Amino acid sequence: MLRSSPDLAGRLRTVGLRLTRPRLALAQLLFDGDDRHVTADQLFVEASAASIPVSLATVYNVLNQFTTAGLLREVVVEPGRSYFDTNIDDHHHFFCAASGALQDIAGQDVTVSGIPLPPTGTEISCIEVIVRVRACGG
Repeated sequence: MLRSSPDLAGRLRTVGLRLTRPRLALAQLLFDGDDRHVTADQLFVEASAASIPVSLATVYNVLNQFTTAGLLREVVVEPGRSYFDTNIDDHHHFFCAASGALQDIAGQDVTVSGIPLPPTGTEISCIEVIVRVRACGG
């Protein structure tokens, strides 16, 4: 996990990203603490509250750059709705559409069977499971 500015700068350089103020500032918000799931809109609001001068478009660009570089994992919960996960280890998720809450499930806690062979010339790189939950009346 990335904790401090020097570590963040080194990690960005290691994955081939040029250091810019927006990248460093958003990296600090994303990686300065526990693993989390964040939407672009949520990160934009956090950046604004921290007086970081970035546009929503810049936030989207940086999140996509971090994902491509392997620093984040994008979790698409429904068409047009993605979260960016700072935990890039093997794991799955519970998702509650009503609250928008996304919660980790340890990778070893899910077993998937009956996986078909992938098309010729391809291989399975990962399997992601999203378990959709809803509140129960009680």
